[in-house]
Amino acid sequence: MTLDRVILAFAGAMIMISIALGLMVHVYWFGLTAFVGANMFQAAFTGFCPLAMILKKLGVKPGKAFT
Repeated sequence: MTLDRVILAFAGAMIMISIALGLMVHVYWFGLTAFVGANMFQAAFTGFCPLAMILKKLGVKPGKAFT
């Protein structure tokens, strides 16, 4: 998988997990959903993504979005 797909999969998993935790544990878990969404929004405009930097160092091959 390319870096782009790994990031999308990770973001989707974090959103689904935080929604489940928000519904079953405490509503404050929805803050994680907001954080992931805000990070995706700013990455779309700035190209800065901390997860992308970490995954590049781990050797994941970049796709077209994070070259």
